[in-house]
Amino acid sequence: MKVDKKGDTVILRHTKGDVHSFSEKITGEYNSFKESHIIIDLTHDTSVGLSDVLLFLTLSNKHRKAKKSFVIVVNDFDFDEAPEEMVLVPTLLEAHDIIQMEEIERDLGF
Repeated sequence: MKVDKKGDTVILRHTKGDVHSFSEKITGEYNSFKESHIIIDLTHDTSVGLSDVLLFLTLSNKHRKAKKSFVIVVNDFDFDEAPEEMVLVPTLLEAHDIIQMEEIERDLGF
């Protein structure tokens, strides 16, 4: 796992191993990241499927309930399969855009 911090956003990159162990590692270290917006970068693994993405559902719901953004970046994925409460995008640029839009919505009281 590689960790990059830019402002109030943390990018957690999956670099080796399986997605399941990566999600467990993030869940175990969640307290280190809970005050930041989180981007989960799964673009290193081209075989990510719905079951892999769903490993992050509980953590995503918990983080979003705390009024922080949680975005997963995954390529070669059918985004229509993802649950509505999860935010999935194909690029890091779009992940940053989503976080900016969500911050504006929170500032406006939505």
